[in-house]
Amino acid sequence: MTSARSGVARLIERVVWDLSDQSLPPWKRRGLRVVRTVLTLGRDLSRGQLTLRAMSLVYTTLLSIVPLLALSFSVLKAFGVSNQIRPMLLNFLAPLGAKGEEVASRIVEFIEKMNVGVLGAVGLALLLYTSISLMQKIEESLNYIWHVPRQRSIGERFSRYLSVLMVGPILVFSALGITATMMNLEMVRDVLALDALGQAVQAISRMMPYALVIAAFTFVYAFIPNTQVRFGPALFGGIVGGAAWQTAGWAFAVFVASSSNYAAIYSGFAILVLFMIWLYLSWLILLFGASVAFYVQHPEYLYASGGEPRLSNRMRERLALSATSLIASRFLAGQRMPSLAEFTQRLGVPMHTLQRVLDALERAELIVQSADEPPAYLPVRDPSLISVTQVMNTVRAAGEDRFFSPAGLPVPQPVEDALDRMQHAVQASVEGMTLRELAVQGAEHTVPGRTLAEDR
Repeated sequence: MTSARSGVARLIERVVWDLSDQSLPPWKRRGLRVVRTVLTLGRDLSRGQLTLRAMSLVYTTLLSIVPLLALSFSVLKAFGVSNQIRPMLLNFLAPLGAKGEEVASRIVEFIEKMNVGVLGAVGLALLLYTSISLMQKIEESLNYIWHVPRQRSIGERFSRYLSVLMVGPILVFSALGITATMMNLEMVRDVLALDALGQAVQAISRMMPYALVIAAFTFVYAFIPNTQVRFGPALFGGIVGGAAWQTAGWAFAVFVASSSNYAAIYSGFAILVLFMIWLYLSWLILLFGASVAFYVQHPEYLYASGGEPRLSNRMRERLALSATSLIASRFLAGQRMPSLAEFTQRLGVPMHTLQRVLDALERAELIVQSADEPPAYLPVRDPSLISVTQVMNTVRAAGEDRFFSPAGLPVPQPVEDALDRMQHAVQASVEGMTLRELAVQGAEHTVPGRTLAEDR
């Protein structure tokens, strides 16, 4: 059994991963990318990181759902539409059936009993923190999926989260109110009385739940991660996630209706257990849709082995010299400086892998990031003052510290001498060569319109 399974794995690796997509026609290339995406998504689910983060979000949701809804209730109460919270909860908890109505009633009862006005400054601060903590946990999970190592500043996070919590409910219910008002206009009713248009509107109304969920998922994928997400991948992930969420809701409703054993086993806790299961499925689907959007925008992350790829020394050197020569050539030509996303696209290397090389060059004060959004990379000084040897020594020494460095690793003297000769030979072969010369030579040999990944 084990040998047969390993044989299937080797066959899949040879057919799917070892096949070069550059020589394939466009339709086969797109089909191969779809197959690789499906296999990679399945591998990510099997590794368990998405499920762990979904469970963490369930825990945070249970702690923050009442304060979060109380905050939204206070905002909506000022606009006179606070009675819309119960229908919204019933719609979300519809897969729980009759138990969903009971859970919604309990939550609304808690919200109505919570008087925000008598909480005081400390209580209001705790209410805001509990509400914002859920948004922060969502951003951390999406940043993990998008391989974003840096979080937003505290001020930016607070302003973004508070705008979502305060303005989001108003916009949602305003849109619903405008739609209801338009449907009640006499002219609109006369137009809908026509058979063809009436049937079309009924069909659209049936698809409206899907459209609203897809729009919500797309907004989360485009707005929450601390990176630039294009609308196309975010929409594609929203379509996959929204359709999966609606389908899972239908399947879960069938499961709840046909499983009466839960009430017998868990008694009064059956409602809480089913509610937590549905929360877990909802968060898992949201994270799965985010993974779909990520791989659509970054197909360079579709590689066979699981986990993050480890760079060899020569790959770090190639990446560092390719990146710095591109920066130098753009700088000398007076063109727009490259960003991390452009580096990733041109070099065909995963973003987080390239980020480590660029961070090492930045710590060595060879390059610097601009204050733009997204930031671009510039040389710290004139490229004629930066040698190729400096770049190579920087990436070779990346990751060393005073606790674990070559000086603290005892080796025999013949080994030390051999390493010194190798180092001197490498430095002598590129002695005096600067990034300016590298950029000029690269401009002479690069074919217009081709990327560095295609030139390799």
